[in-house]
Amino acid sequence: MAVLLDHLLQLGFLIVETLLLALFSTLFPTLDRTLDTAGKWTFAILIFSNFCVIWGYFALFEAYWHGQTPGKRVMKLRVIKDSGRQITFFEALARNLLRIIDYLPSLYVAGVITMLCNKQNKRLGDLAAGTLVVHEQRDEQPLLPQRNAFLPTRETEWKDPVAAPSMFAADAIAKLKPADLMVIDTFFARALDLNMDVRAAMALRIAQQMVAKMGVSLPEVNPERALEAMAVAIRGGGSGFR
Repeated sequence: MAVLLDHLLQLGFLIVETLLLALFSTLFPTLDRTLDTAGKWTFAILIFSNFCVIWGYFALFEAYWHGQTPGKRVMKLRVIKDSGRQITFFEALARNLLRIIDYLPSLYVAGVITMLCNKQNKRLGDLAAGTLVVHEQRDEQPLLPQRNAFLPTRETEWKDPVAAPSMFAADAIAKLKPADLMVIDTFFARALDLNMDVRAAMALRIAQQMVAKMGVSLPEVNPERALEAMAVAIRGGGSGFR
């Protein structure tokens, strides 16, 4: 549905462009004879604009609109890196230049087949760029429940997460090393491939190891939110590196 909406927007632009060109040709029927050079430049500009609409539409929107096109925003989808970070322009360009291969032989048949052949439902463009399309939840629901002190169950819920910037003190974050950030990043890169129970247990174990190094107690939040807060704080300069 998202790509259908985007293609409809592209088609609408091309229709408007064609109508304007037809109107222009009607109003100035001798333009091609009197302004031959200008006509060639106009034709070249039209080709370039069509190229930008067809090929640049997805790449530019995803790169500069936080991983979303208008269609993805309507359907609450977003493109991110495998590690969870926002994609760059070159990653958006790479995943969309391969869109023509995903489309072959028609209607994204190659892309659909590729998606069915991997656990993360990636098309060729996503595999090449190391990106992933995820469902966006503006009002995020807790991934894990809460039981008694800190053991997860399915019947109860976690307490509301603490805001990431204030979850850990700067002096505590300063005790973490680049290797610790790599452990957190590696976990999030693999998280989508893990069974939910394994993922929950691993997140809890890593979070407990990190707070032990920092010499603080683990807040009563989803361990993944705590790990995210650590990573944000580290990259923000809490340990003197990015």
